[in-house]
Amino acid sequence: MMDTELKRAILIDHYQKPHNHGLVEDARYAMKHQASSSCIDDIKVQLDIEGDIVKDVRFDGVGCTISTASTSIFSDLIKGKTREEALEMIERYYKLLRGEEDDYEELEEAQAFDTLYAQPNRIKCGLIGVEAMEELIKESYKK
Repeated sequence: MMDTELKRAILIDHYQKPHNHGLVEDARYAMKHQASSSCIDDIKVQLDIEGDIVKDVRFDGVGCTISTASTSIFSDLIKGKTREEALEMIERYYKLLRGEEDDYEELEEAQAFDTLYAQPNRIKCGLIGVEAMEELIKESYKK
């Protein structure tokens, strides 16, 4: 369990200096656009999946602290993972956001969202980029 100050520091750092930020023009990357109907969150996520490995994740757009930080953190978490490992991490994150009791150590910095379930109106913010990643991974199985 992270203390409040550490959580705040992680979120601010990923919001101010998001990792894997900026889109690329490369045909290897699949892209998904996600926009919220209830706030400013409007992002595009790109994934480069080579074979079974998530080689790269990129994103850009406008978002609040929670959406930007969660997308940044998850872009780091799934990079280099197999598609199955990435989908398992995403499922663990969904459990975290539902407030289910579990050990979330493998989610690393994403553990900073462990109390987001108490703010139902902000859960969508924490999911917008992650859902795009999940959809892109699932779509890659069809190719």
